[in-house]
Formats: sequence, structure tokens, C-alpha cells
Amino acid sequence: MENPFLKEYHSDRTDQQLVSAASNGDKLALEELILKHQPYIYNIAWKFVRNPNDAKDLTQEATIRILTNLSSFESRSTFRTWAYRIVMNHFLMAKRKPMEDTFDNFDTMAQGLEMTPDNPLTPMEQKEKEVYIREMNYSCMSGMLLCLTREQRLVFILGEMFNADHTIGSEILEISRDNFRQRLSRARKDIYNFMNNKCGLVNKANPCRCHKKVTFAMDNKIIDSKNLLFNRSEYRKFKEAIRYDANEMMDIVDKKYAELYHNLPYRDDFDKRTFLEDIVNDDHIKDLMKLN
Repeated sequence: MENPFLKEYHSDRTDQQLVSAASNGDKLALEELILKHQPYIYNIAWKFVRNPNDAKDLTQEATIRILTNLSSFESRSTFRTWAYRIVMNHFLMAKRKPMEDTFDNFDTMAQGLEMTPDNPLTPMEQKEKEVYIREMNYSCMSGMLLCLTREQRLVFILGEMFNADHTIGSEILEISRDNFRQRLSRARKDIYNFMNNKCGLVNKANPCRCHKKVTFAMDNKIIDSKNLLFNRSEYRKFKEAIRYDANEMMDIVDKKYAELYHNLPYRDDFDKRTFLEDIVNDDHIKDLMKLN
């Protein structure tokens, strides 16, 4: 899958053609338009709020906002820039989700990690629990994202994880290029500074290791061994779903921390048809789009 902000989607029809047809009541065009953009919107939402159900709600709400405003799209920018601008505004203004209050700042997260008792595993035990240790790693890093402010979080997700450059990022968030670069730099440094001071994966001098925390997490149902949230075989990694260009990366303070975030999972296995049916069968959407 190509970078959604830098490459054209693979389709027989362009976004402009799909928008035009959907605006004239073509249900198939509307469905194709939704299916093309939905995975990216969902993955931004998932990283933004961490909980899959909350991410689904945000994705549906944002998609409906795009469709209800479709008649105002004037092709002054690409459709995806215009659409993602609506998505980002909705995410920023949406009611805070429970996980955002659980991981509300880095100090709180640091205290949580320090209060989590260590239970070191032997090399053999680490091998046996490798899947759950990786889940612990992904879970912790996902929590770090929520420690950023909402604005920082979106800039980081777009700029670091989706590899949007400062031109695209600034257009989507409606800020200057310099402002986008500065916010991305600050978010990267905040994440890196926390990991450099706490995470043994980034700085070997730090005592915190995922394998030391995983037993407590599993015993207390923080990690559900029968229903992993992140480390699942059907999920790809961001670096596999989004094409990265090392020359485009700005102000990477530590490549090891960046690589860890590029390894976070990218979901494209979710039930897209359920999403789709909920939206196109919405009475307001059907009336508004005059679907045939």
C-alpha cells in the first residue's frame, strides 16, 4: 500500500471522478470512495485514541462529515487533502475518550511504569512469551502517543508514522509549513526524551524492560493473552504499509526510537463492509446523496 499522502491510489477511477459520480447519486462510486480512504482514517483514529471501538466510532463520524460536506468540495486542493482536513478537525474537536484520560501525560505514565513490579524472565521464558512481550512493547508505545497533546499527537501520527511532508501536513492541519515542522520536532523530542530516560530499548542504561513487566500485565488483565490488541499476525507494520523515504525525515533525534514507531501495527483486516453498510444505509446520507 502506498503512502496515502504522496502517491495516487490504485483505482480505475480518480478521486475526482468518484466524487463527481457519488455527488450524482452513484452508490457504487460512493462505496469505492469510502473503501479507498477508510483504512487510513481508521488507522489514524486507532493511534489517536488507542481503543479499536472508539477508533471505529471516530472513523464513521469523520466519514459521515466528509460525505455531508461533499457538495462543498471545489477541487482547490486534492480530495484527500480536503477530506483529511475534515477528519483532523473532527478528531481534535471530538469528546475525549477514556484512554486519553488514562495516559494523559508523561509524568503519569512514568509513575505507572515505576509502580509496575518487575518480574524478570529467563532467556527461555522470554522466548516462550515473545508474542506477549512484543504486545507489551506496542502497548507501552501506544500509551506514549496519548501522552502528547491532541495537536502534537496528530502531527506526530501524520509526520512520523504516515510520513506526510511539511507541505501536505500543513495543508491538512491548516497551519504554516514552519509551524508543522516545529510541532513535529517538538513531538518527536518529547517522545524521544521520555524513551531515552525510561525505555531500555532506546537506552540500555534504563532498567525498564518489557519482559520484566509482562507477567504483571498478563496477571492483571492489562494484556489479554487470548485477544491481543496489537501484536497479531494479520496486522502489518506501518513501515510495510507506508513507504518511507529517509531523505524526507526531518529532525530525527534518534533512529532507534523512530524505527520502533514504524514497527507499530497497521490494521487493514477490520470489517470494512460493516463500516460501509452503516454509512451508506444511513437515512440522512441516502437522502443527501440521492443514492440510486
